[in-house]
Amino acid sequence: MVRAGGTWRSAVGDAPSFPDPRTADRDGLVAVGGSLAEDRLILAYECGIFPWYDAGLPPLWWSPDPRAVLDPDHLHLSRSLRRRLRKGGFQVTLDRAFEDVMRACAAGRTDGTWILPEMIDAYAQLFVHGHAHSFEVWMDGTLAGGLYGVHVGGLFAAESMFHRRSDGSKIALVTAVATAFDAGIELFDVQFVTPHLASLGAYTLSREQYLARLARAREKSVDLCQVLPRWPP
Repeated sequence: MVRAGGTWRSAVGDAPSFPDPRTADRDGLVAVGGSLAEDRLILAYECGIFPWYDAGLPPLWWSPDPRAVLDPDHLHLSRSLRRRLRKGGFQVTLDRAFEDVMRACAAGRTDGTWILPEMIDAYAQLFVHGHAHSFEVWMDGTLAGGLYGVHVGGLFAAESMFHRRSDGSKIALVTAVATAFDAGIELFDVQFVTPHLASLGAYTLSREQYLARLARAREKSVDLCQVLPRWPP
């Protein structure tokens, strides 16, 4: 792995380590290269860093400034979404179809995807060991939407979401936020604010604010493996 500025390097076989995310370049790039081994991925999220890159490139590791987050106090449910939640006609599950959710998130993107086969393999290993989770929305017995993310201590880092039916991704996201915080999660990371996420209440923290919250959150012990999904009241 080589630091973006070229002043830091570590052999891929060495014990995993990362530069201080505060040394990221103006775009948030912290380091280039290395593997997607489980211990390296977990350390990355503990440090406020995540991988994001295209096919044909080595892993690129990022810590953007500002950083987007969600929490129940800022979560915004439109009238139509509240009506949809009250109406029902769907089921939300946790960890029933993790790899299916990842593949659905990767599919159908006209601008390409960073969810490459090696990413799916790597995050599937995190899932097997309880460090990654998926929320699935089912309608008429089929997968209608969902999201997946990484869980470290009191952090849940949502990586991507998708929908095949109207409101599928919104239902997954608001359920994930309500469920995670109810279980003890303190920091729900969504990386970047998009118009879609902004409409649901996502807001930004400076990198320093994010890292300060992360330092507290990652010390918590939170079990998401046995929780039951719930949506906001």
